[in-house]
Amino acid sequence: MRLVDIPSGKSVKIIDITGGIGMRNRLAAIGIYPGATIKIVKAPPGPMIIEVAGTRLALGKGMASRIEVEEE
Repeated sequence: MRLVDIPSGKSVKIIDITGGIGMRNRLAAIGIYPGATIKIVKAPPGPMIIEVAGTRLALGKGMASRIEVEEE
């Protein structure tokens, strides 16, 4: 399932990221990589707010739709 489809309050594990090497490297630099666990603070509409290792980040819908996750 895609990150963009997860409701607020859930924690998920990242399985895969589809996209170019630039996008994958940018996400990895902020702690978003396969195997990482993230919490959904606010789901769309609007930017998605997630929490990664205690830090809150905003992701656009397009980027969030390229991140494959599974619920924990």
